[in-house]
Amino acid sequence: MIGYGDRARTQCEVVRLFRETHPDLPPLNQGTISKIEARYREMGHVRKVPSKRQAVVDDDTKLNLLLALEENPITSACQLVRDSNLNHKTVLKILKYEKKRPYKMQAVQELLEDDPDPRVYYEVISQSRKKEENKT
Repeated sequence: MIGYGDRARTQCEVVRLFRETHPDLPPLNQGTISKIEARYREMGHVRKVPSKRQAVVDDDTKLNLLLALEENPITSACQLVRDSNLNHKTVLKILKYEKKRPYKMQAVQELLEDDPDPRVYYEVISQSRKKEENKT
């Protein structure tokens, strides 16, 4: 632990010293002391760093975004971002909060009638293996 006064102390000693020095404050535990020490070692101070302020989106913008999704349900999230001039994460957070799922384009292969069905193929193989095991 970082020194307090003229000598270094362990985290348990710091907890005990804090409780003795400040009986009117809520007691600290060893985990709190550990986090404070880690913050001091990382940043050189124990002040909390202010977090980045989240962008505030007005209700009209949210409504326009949701209406655009209602008008065209297969609109992707990227297209909504381009149309609304909002940050990608902001659009995704709005959609998540409103329990909406954006459309995701997926490339699929066209299946033809004469294409083999993998499930049927697997079943034929497994049936033939069972017959071979029963014969031996």
